[in-house]
Amino acid sequence: MSFEWPWQYNFPPFFTLQPNVDTRQKQLAAWCSLALSYCRHHKLYTLDVMEAQESPMFNNKKIERKLSMEAIQVVFEELRKKGNLEWLDKNKSRCLVMWRRPEEWGKLIYQWVSKNGMVNSVFTLYELSNGDDTEGEGMAPF
Repeated sequence: MSFEWPWQYNFPPFFTLQPNVDTRQKQLAAWCSLALSYCRHHKLYTLDVMEAQESPMFNNKKIERKLSMEAIQVVFEELRKKGNLEWLDKNKSRCLVMWRRPEEWGKLIYQWVSKNGMVNSVFTLYELSNGDDTEGEGMAPF
């Protein structure tokens, strides 16, 4: 299954940070959604900031536009504020991308445990992410 790009991805101004505050907030929300969807689809957990600019996620060769390094840092900082990204080094050159925030994982796991009558049972992460009972539940990969 191929990745479905949002409509904004083929809109050249999307690749330039907008000066209007309201427009920029909507633009950043769209970039955050795109980044999380792209990473999830391609099973990306870590990103290198320098390599990210050449990635199809931030570089649309079809319309010959790419997001600037400054704008990529702004998108990553927005993801960090939302709890979907953590920096792996002090230089902010590599990051961990979390498609779901830890609270969302906790809620999802608790709902599954409750639904299956397994409250107060002990599970390993391996069982939750690879077990037959969790197949198709959207809990893999952790």
